[in-house]
Amino acid sequence: MPSQEELFDAVDALLEGEPRLPAPAERARLREAAGVTQARLAAALKSTPQTVKNWENGRSEPRPPRLQAYLRLLDGWAERYPAPAASEPVPVPVPVPAPVPEAYTGPVEQPTEPAGHATATIAAAPDPVVKAAKLSATSHRPAGKTAAQSAVDPRFPHGPLVVLDGDGSAFGVDGIVLDCPATTIAGLVEWTLKESGLGTPRLNRNGKDSDPLVVLTAAAAVRLGLPERLEGPEARRSLRLPDDHPVVKQLAKAKWKLTQRGFGPWARIYRPAQAGQRQCVQLAILPWDALDARSWPGVVDMKPADVARVLGTYAARVITPRGSTATSGLELMTALRPPTRAVKNETTGEWESAYNPGSLGTEPMDPAPPEAPAEHPVAQGWTGGFLDEEAYQWVRDPQLLSDEECLLPYAVGLDINTAFLAASARLVVGLSAPDYFHAPTFNKKIPGSWLVDLSHIELDPRLPSPFTPSGQRPDGPAWYQTHTLAYAQELGFDVAPIEAYLRRETGAYLDPWHDRLKTAYVDTLADLGVTADLDDRQFLAAMEQHKQVDPGMAAVLAAIKATVKGGVGKLRERPQGRHYRDGERWPALERPTWRPDIRAAVISKARVNMHRKMANVAKATGQYPLGVLSDCVVYASSGPSPLDFLPYTTSGKPLPGAFRLGTTPGLAKLEGVQEMSWAVDLMEKGLNPARHIKGGDAVTDEGE
Repeated sequence: MPSQEELFDAVDALLEGEPRLPAPAERARLREAAGVTQARLAAALKSTPQTVKNWENGRSEPRPPRLQAYLRLLDGWAERYPAPAASEPVPVPVPVPAPVPEAYTGPVEQPTEPAGHATATIAAAPDPVVKAAKLSATSHRPAGKTAAQSAVDPRFPHGPLVVLDGDGSAFGVDGIVLDCPATTIAGLVEWTLKESGLGTPRLNRNGKDSDPLVVLTAAAAVRLGLPERLEGPEARRSLRLPDDHPVVKQLAKAKWKLTQRGFGPWARIYRPAQAGQRQCVQLAILPWDALDARSWPGVVDMKPADVARVLGTYAARVITPRGSTATSGLELMTALRPPTRAVKNETTGEWESAYNPGSLGTEPMDPAPPEAPAEHPVAQGWTGGFLDEEAYQWVRDPQLLSDEECLLPYAVGLDINTAFLAASARLVVGLSAPDYFHAPTFNKKIPGSWLVDLSHIELDPRLPSPFTPSGQRPDGPAWYQTHTLAYAQELGFDVAPIEAYLRRETGAYLDPWHDRLKTAYVDTLADLGVTADLDDRQFLAAMEQHKQVDPGMAAVLAAIKATVKGGVGKLRERPQGRHYRDGERWPALERPTWRPDIRAAVISKARVNMHRKMANVAKATGQYPLGVLSDCVVYASSGPSPLDFLPYTTSGKPLPGAFRLGTTPGLAKLEGVQEMSWAVDLMEKGLNPARHIKGGDAVTDEGE
């Protein structure tokens, strides 16, 4: 039993409390009244000007021993330079961030708590020292206005991620800078989980919180014992450290594990969950090309604070990155539609894991033979043909160009904003395994694959066929996704299936994915000055300069677009590696989200949407496309602007059903302008002007 004296000492300590600092604004007033600059104060306290600036704007607080020295200095200044009585500052205690728990984020398949009533074991974590980098404030200031963030989760006071530099400065969102003392990867993992206050709350109550992300600069990688680059052909091909590398051995000794992809550009380091507590940290190593320049243009060359701002905005609007944008796109689907939920067993009263309606579940599902790529195990020996629902790659026969078209001065390309995202809206897809049917009656409400002969349908050759990605007329029976055949019916043609693989359980699985990415896309465009209230001329003018308004937000926009295309591509990820042999299973097949039928549904609907718009333009104006590549279409034009050929009503509004300019997914923007003679020359060579109208090759879907 403690003595009375010991108890009284403990109570007295509580009564005495923490050292009390004046409010941040008063700290700045006192320093300025004394005529001392932030740089001079920083030198006296053996700190940095940015650290002093953080103290004075309330972003961080000093820690011992600087706390006591700073307080003594402020007390001395307060005696010399008292504030006016009317504005006497009231001293406030040094704020201590809310305890940072390792919140319950165990496997979704086995929740241990009722949905909507999640609990977490709260374990107070030491408050990390907050400091500035050992560089000037101007060289490491956050670039531009930080995007609006949602309310801070008290479990994760410092946001989803940090970018760690070589001096131990960890740059987070909203300009925060943490002091990371770790000098090894194992130490970094411990600091991240116990002291950093990093993480992101779950996007769905049945899901799990996102693990903290630490991004390493080249200097940080070297400081932590990693090579600045992965040297040697073997390392570059496998994109991972060898198992006998000192860092990998160090992690194993500390009982940390790596996922099957090993220690590569995106390394996940974890221990098995204990008592519902998840222990996992994601690393992204910039000098190892963790951020693909096509998806994150210019980001790798930014300063750490700017990288943190870009990735933090993406994390707030989309998801904390887990790998490539393709991987993040797929992870977002699962985060928004978790495979399981907690339900109460009526017999035992215990909470159990159960299937979450509307999700893809926890088990991988083999496709029907015609839906699989030819190398898939279910396709071995299959001779019945394959589904060919791909994006357009079509160029009009130059012999079908009219003299009037050839005499026009310009070829103008239109690009559909995130066409695959627009196609995913309200898209009903199959949730169960496919069932075989012989000669079924076509039903446009049932998702699946249908064997149908559409070769008898003859359409205007100045338009691509809506039934094939090549735009050529079908030459016999072929497999089609439901949306393609529904469009054939819409055009007035009979659809008589020979066979079909259909799914009984259906749902709009991608709806929340669409909604979140649409909001992210529109909000990021608005940050770049392209808002929904602009008229068409203002919209085109804003789009001409939007990338220069804020390079950081322009990179976020590019990443969002890559997330859409890459996520759809990942639904049919092909095998990789020179040692693969047809018929073998590959790792992607073990994911419930390996669903080539869903990818086919998205692309089919996007292609149909494109054809419908082209047909409506032709009907209203007599104009036909020169070429189409995925979501880009090129027209001959009398002027260098889409306004010179797009159809409008007599009231000046865009013609319903045709191409419209605007900011939302499914609307169009200018892709590029060239001389018409340039386009004709390409067409005569069999090349597609839509591929080159912007001045470069189109980017294919990530994850293919």
